[in-house]
Amino acid sequence: MTGQQTLSQLDALEAEAIHIVREVVAQMERPALLFSGGKDSICLLHVAIKAFAPAPVPMPVVHIDTGHNFPEVLAFRDQMVEQYDLTLVVGSVQDAIDRGIVRPEPNGSRNRIQTPVLLDTIEKNKFDACMGGARRDEEKARAKERVFSFRDDFGQWDPRNQRPELWSLYNGKVHPGESIRVFPLSNWTELDIWDYIRARDIDVPSIYLAHERAVFERDGMLMAANEFCQPRDGEVVETRKVRYRTVGDASLTAAVASDADTLDKIIEETAATRLTERGATRGDDRVSEAAMEDRKKEGYF
Repeated sequence: MTGQQTLSQLDALEAEAIHIVREVVAQMERPALLFSGGKDSICLLHVAIKAFAPAPVPMPVVHIDTGHNFPEVLAFRDQMVEQYDLTLVVGSVQDAIDRGIVRPEPNGSRNRIQTPVLLDTIEKNKFDACMGGARRDEEKARAKERVFSFRDDFGQWDPRNQRPELWSLYNGKVHPGESIRVFPLSNWTELDIWDYIRARDIDVPSIYLAHERAVFERDGMLMAANEFCQPRDGEVVETRKVRYRTVGDASLTAAVASDADTLDKIIEETAATRLTERGATRGDDRVSEAAMEDRKKEGYF
């Protein structure tokens, strides 16, 4: 009689994520995987690759392109699509603006107007399930959400109307027009993500590693000076060694001062921090205490 094998923390998280990804493909007719080129979606993509190897990933990857992306991240997205022969579906916010479907907010942010573009992309492609790399430790509203998150025929989420998930059983039943958002990495933490990237030797965009960058301070955050984000009167641009903990829009995502230019140093730094990456670097989450939950109710991922 052989002894019982004990999985490591990372192996257990990976096995759970693989199970969820396979459940989505088994239950749903037209699943998709949201892929931005950020660290969480990179890990989710590698989980999906492992879940179906040696067969190709049996679903398209979807990116809602706001037009305010960091160039390093877009280049990495395209590199991954080519390397793994993925089908890429892009929902363009700029195209929606040009067609008069959405209008930018007065502050120039395109974060909120991603939502109608995402919903339109889902409807056009008839996706009944979209998987993403969101984690519960990122933000309060995400901590409320189930792994299989039901959305009504308007794409909206009701936090008071969620399906039970007992013993890793997931209910993927939807009616025409409805869909499900799925979060296979729900139980992972930022530290788990970096441990997994190191353990599985996964490449990430260089923007995550400490590097010299022209930045200025705004509301206690270090914003990169670029075409989407320019300093205001009194804001001084200086060259600092920084890295990014999360890579949203270049217009509202801040860097953090850091010397962590290797994965080992990033993991050591992440283990010591007590502030989530979104709380530390995402201006869009500082609008109000319920900013993320309000967007999710409207259909945001």
